[in-house]
Amino acid sequence: MDALFWLLLEAGVALALLIFIVWWTLPRRKPRDGGDGEPRN
Repeated sequence: MDALFWLLLEAGVALALLIFIVWWTLPRRKPRDGGDGEPRN
C-alpha cells in the first residue's frame, strides 16, 4: 500500500510538471487594442 502511494504521488507530480511546461511554452496572445506600450500612429 505504501508503494502504491509513492507511485501515485510521483505520477501526479510528473503530470503537474508536464502541464506546467506545456502552459509555460504556449505562445502568448497579444492584446487586441495594441496595449503593449508602443503608441499607435
